[in-house]
Amino acid sequence: MWTEPARLTVAELAAMVGGRAAGELDMPITGVTSLAQAGPSDLGLLVDSQYSHKAGESAAGAILVSSKLESTLDMAQSRVVVDDPRQALPTILQHFYSEPSPRPGLHETAVVADDVHLGADMSVGPYVVIEKNVVIGEGTTLHAHVVVRHGARVGRDVTLHPHVVVYPHVQLGDRVVLQAGVCVGVDGFGYTRSEEGLERIPHVGECVISDDVEIGANSCVDRGSIGRTELGEHVKLDNLVHIAHNVTVGPRTVMAAQVAIAGSTRIGADTMWGGQAGAMDHISVGDGAHVAGQTGLTEDVVAGSTMGGYPGRPLKDFLKAQALLSRLDSLRRRVRVLERLLASNGDGGSG
Repeated sequence: MWTEPARLTVAELAAMVGGRAAGELDMPITGVTSLAQAGPSDLGLLVDSQYSHKAGESAAGAILVSSKLESTLDMAQSRVVVDDPRQALPTILQHFYSEPSPRPGLHETAVVADDVHLGADMSVGPYVVIEKNVVIGEGTTLHAHVVVRHGARVGRDVTLHPHVVVYPHVQLGDRVVLQAGVCVGVDGFGYTRSEEGLERIPHVGECVISDDVEIGANSCVDRGSIGRTELGEHVKLDNLVHIAHNVTVGPRTVMAAQVAIAGSTRIGADTMWGGQAGAMDHISVGDGAHVAGQTGLTEDVVAGSTMGGYPGRPLKDFLKAQALLSRLDSLRRRVRVLERLLASNGDGGSG
């Protein structure tokens, strides 16, 4: 459920984002959507020149556009002109689509241990469980069915969405957001063989999530085996990402859905990972590396590299190999023709 936002005129929208308004300045705007779906009370979005032709066909009441693309519009079209629409968009979206602020306090169904320390202005939703010796900072929100296990430390202004599980002794920094179903501090995947079969190796290490990290729905971050698993500041993980035990992920790293990082891998700062990419255990990925979707890294990666394929290699090399593979069938047919010509020439020469 969204709050009902106040309508803004085109002129007010421009002032909000430090832009320039043109056209019908008093046009009321109540929402933001694509050019194709926009109606007379919507703000349409134009960020790419290839969609400029759609602006003329759009029923949008106004268009958010860059100064570079403004000239592609009909000058009669109401518009908000900014240097970069992508940077202006979050401010506008937060106005029109902000969630209602949760009411501070504990829901009557929440189960909270006696020795828990809760900061001011916290919101604890229905059926939340907070075990003993937990400390939670002020302004934090725990939505329905969240479980915070014993000894965990949760920072200020943290948001834990429904069914998040924070395992024992996990440390969450300030302004962390864990989407629905996230589990952090889970026991890692470690076994040893014995006469009875496979015996689990206890995992007793730490799991540290730094400030301003966001983790997407149903992702898992394991605790260290005897060391530490750590996500640096401003790391952003998509849905269904798995970070194994003893992994270190550097600040500002971004991982798309279904990325999996095996144990004890070290990932530098500012890396970017496409969907379904992965890294095997005990390797190092340098700062600023880019890893294309479905890439499987098996060796250390130099800082600043762009990798692709399996096993992971420089993306240019991978793309060249893929181009050659697409020509294999025609090459095979050409070789057969040459073999037949050689065979027939050989027969003719012997006669």
